[in-house]
Amino acid sequence: MSKLTLAAVAGASAVVGAATTAAFFGSRRQQEPVVQATTATSPTIAVPSKTAPLPPAPIAIGKIDPKVAAAAVAPVDPSGLFQYGFPGPVSDLRTASSLTSSYNRTTRNPNWVAEHITPASVLMREGDRRHSVFVEDLSIPEKFRAKLKDYFRSGYDRGHQVPAADCKWSQDAMNATFALSNMCPQVGEGFNRDYWAHFEDFCRRLTTFYPSVRIVTGPLYLPKKEADGKWRVSYEVIGSPPNVAVPTHFYKIIYAEDGKAGGNVSLGAFVLPNDRISNDKPLKDFEVPVEAVERASGLDFASLLPPTRRKQLCKEINCSIIVKEYAERQKAFAKPGSN
Repeated sequence: MSKLTLAAVAGASAVVGAATTAAFFGSRRQQEPVVQATTATSPTIAVPSKTAPLPPAPIAIGKIDPKVAAAAVAPVDPSGLFQYGFPGPVSDLRTASSLTSSYNRTTRNPNWVAEHITPASVLMREGDRRHSVFVEDLSIPEKFRAKLKDYFRSGYDRGHQVPAADCKWSQDAMNATFALSNMCPQVGEGFNRDYWAHFEDFCRRLTTFYPSVRIVTGPLYLPKKEADGKWRVSYEVIGSPPNVAVPTHFYKIIYAEDGKAGGNVSLGAFVLPNDRISNDKPLKDFEVPVEAVERASGLDFASLLPPTRRKQLCKEINCSIIVKEYAERQKAFAKPGSN
C-alpha cells in the first residue's frame, strides 16, 4: 500500500471535515432549530375573503424587527419527514461474547469489529472450527444483509475480521465469528490465507508481552491516482445482483495494555492492501499513524486516551511476522466452499 495514498486521503478528509464543521456550527449559532417529531404538521395558510379588505403589503425584510422575526412561525417543516421513517444512516451494532461490531448497510461490510484477547483466552482450546459454519446475520434487515450466495464463486474468501483462532476459548465464541457481519471479501492466496493470517498471529503473540490486548479491524475504500492525475475511489462489488463491496484495504488498530489501572497503552495502527503480499514484506512497512486511519475511515479510535498514557507499539516490541504454513493446516478441516 502506498503511504502517499493514505496521507492524501487523511489530508483531504481533514480539510473537508474542518469546512463542514465550521459551516455546521456556524448555522447552529445563527438559528438553533428545534427538531419536531412525527406529530409535526404543516402550518395552515388563511385564504382572505373576497369581500374583506386586502391585507397590508409585506414589510421589507430589512425593516423586520428581529424580535418579531424570531417569534414568527416557519412556513415549512423539513423534519416532518420523520413521520414516514428516519432515513439513516443506521449502524447495526452487534454484541457477542467474542466481539462487538458496527455494520455498514451500504457496503454490506462491517465498519469496525472489536475484540479482546488475553494470555488466558489464547491458551484455551474449547472451540473447534470444524463445528462452526458460515451464516448470514439475521439481525440485519434482509435487504441490507450480506448473503452466502454473494460469495459463491466470487473469487474472494469470506475474510474474518475477528479471526476464529482468537476465539478458541469457547465454541459459542468461535461460532459468533462466522456471521457474515464479521466478514469482508478478501483476496485468498497471498493475503487472507498468508500474510493476513501471519499478521493475526502477530497480534496473538502480543499476549506474551501484554496482559490485555484489544484490536479493532475493518475495511477501507481508498482512492487511487489514475493516469489523468485525478484521484478516484474504485472497488468491485460481488453478488448477483451486486451486493457486497470489496474493500481496497484493511486496517487494524492495536491497543496493548499494561494491565494497570490508568496505565500505559501501546498503540499500533496498520493498513494493508487487499492484495497478494510477499511474506518477505516487513510488517512495519504497513504501520501508519492512528490519526491517518481515523481520517480515512471517518472513525474515532483514541480520542479519550490521554497522550501521557500513549506509547508506540513498534518502539516497545519488534513488529514483525512469523511465516507459518496456515494454508496447509486449513486444508485439514476445510469444508467445500468454505472460502
